[in-house]
Amino acid sequence: QVQLVESGGGLVQAGGSLRLSCAASGSILSISTMGWYRQAPGKQRELVATITTGGTINYADSVKGRFTISRDNAKNTVYLQMNSLKPEDTAVYYCAADGVRSVAEPYRLYKYWGQGTQLTVSS
Repeated sequence: QVQLVESGGGLVQAGGSLRLSCAASGSILSISTMGWYRQAPGKQRELVATITTGGTINYADSVKGRFTISRDNAKNTVYLQMNSLKPEDTAVYYCAADGVRSVAEPYRLYKYWGQGTQLTVSS
């Protein structure tokens, strides 16, 4: 079984910075894409940023130039450095691992989600 554990959320003032981390554990053979999504109250979950094993990155327009995603493939860990935070960034942030191959099922691909971590940006 694969698990994703996030850390780094909290309360920060507008203009501040915060770093989220997410580590995937279990009998993992490979993970194609890791990323971050967020869900604000009353809104649908939306993509924030994703990064592939090869380093291809995709950002939501709303975070370009402010957020930076990075990944340590050896540790199956993904990070999200968030700068110039705005109140509208307030949400629960979820880590996702897509295209996951495990020892138990090496020929099937799965997507896993973390439990979410709250980010609150005060004005």
